[in-house]
Amino acid sequence: MSIPPPIHPWRLVLASASPRRRHLLHGLDLPVEITRVDIDETPPPGMPPEEVAEHLARMKAGAWTGQLAEDQVLVTADTTVIVQGTLLNKPEDAEDAARMLGMLAGREHLVVTGVCLRTSRELRSFSDTARVRFRPLAPEETAYYVERYSPLDKAGAYGVQDWIGYTAVEHIDGSFYTVMGLPLHRVYAALKELDPALRR
Repeated sequence: MSIPPPIHPWRLVLASASPRRRHLLHGLDLPVEITRVDIDETPPPGMPPEEVAEHLARMKAGAWTGQLAEDQVLVTADTTVIVQGTLLNKPEDAEDAARMLGMLAGREHLVVTGVCLRTSRELRSFSDTARVRFRPLAPEETAYYVERYSPLDKAGAYGVQDWIGYTAVEHIDGSFYTVMGLPLHRVYAALKELDPALRR
């Protein structure tokens, strides 16, 4: 007789176009259905940069119009990068990506991933923060990364799981998976705290 995952019987619905989040969420060994939701990701004026990721995750959860069964959990998330108090979202084009990487080179920055979990009965959200330090980058390194990896779909114009992460990240204080886009340790803990009526 096989042993089910400890947070069985939740079934997850991930509303995200990110292949990285899809890959990570499957690591919880629960059924995952993929959907997507689109919102205006412009933060409200005056919102502290550290609060934007969780705010956007909640907005995505609220904008999703599907129906959830009692054993389903909608998962939405957003990741932001903050350097010297400046919020970096996804770059507009290759030039903007190179500009962002120039801001990160040789400096420490924050990566904040906000997550929202929504069931048919409740909604809860949280964020997790990691500090990341880049070594200095030569112009040709930045140009190579932007052209080869096209990081226009990534906050701060980089993915820690690919070439730039292998070669430029000197130190991470926090969860690697928060930087990658989904703090699985926090997601797992939050799923365990959801309405226990379904737990067998």
